[in-house]
Amino acid sequence: MLKDLGVKPYVFPMPVLMIATYSEEDQVNVMNMAWGGICAENMVALNIDEDHKTAKNIKNRHAFTLSVADIDHLEQADFFGIATGNKMLDKFEKSGLTAIKSTKVDAPIVTDFPLTLECKVVECQHTAYGFRVLGEIVNVVADEKVLDEKGNVDPSKLNAFVFDQFQSGYYAIGEKVGQAWQSGVKFMKK
Repeated sequence: MLKDLGVKPYVFPMPVLMIATYSEEDQVNVMNMAWGGICAENMVALNIDEDHKTAKNIKNRHAFTLSVADIDHLEQADFFGIATGNKMLDKFEKSGLTAIKSTKVDAPIVTDFPLTLECKVVECQHTAYGFRVLGEIVNVVADEKVLDEKGNVDPSKLNAFVFDQFQSGYYAIGEKVGQAWQSGVKFMKK
């Protein structure tokens, strides 16, 4: 029997994504966000509060990186969602992680995360539903340890985790359970 739960942001899985930017003072800032993701083949959409330090940095630098956090750095990723760059200027330094400057966009790459999309801002949108940033993916960098023998990202090696909006938990992912565009092909013959 189905039960009515009302209006909730219940989609699972929700990605745990790290947005990295530079401040006006060239300090690395990283924010944990779940409300965003791929919106086209070479585009991402970020739905963030405009009061965040990250939003200000994006508007000033017109660039950001978007990383997939891994379980090995879950505590730091969670910390990036707890601490605000508006009040804690040394937030990134406190995490103990390292970053390098992207050669493609004016944003940092957190080298501890296994997969990073380097993005330039295409548009900042102000709508009745909030502040949205559209970014063009100009490059992707990955740690060699998450690549297969053909040089492609192997999701089982990412050691990624997702956010649970139901109970505010994090869950490991990685087990392959089917093949896209093949697992359901039997229904095409009916």
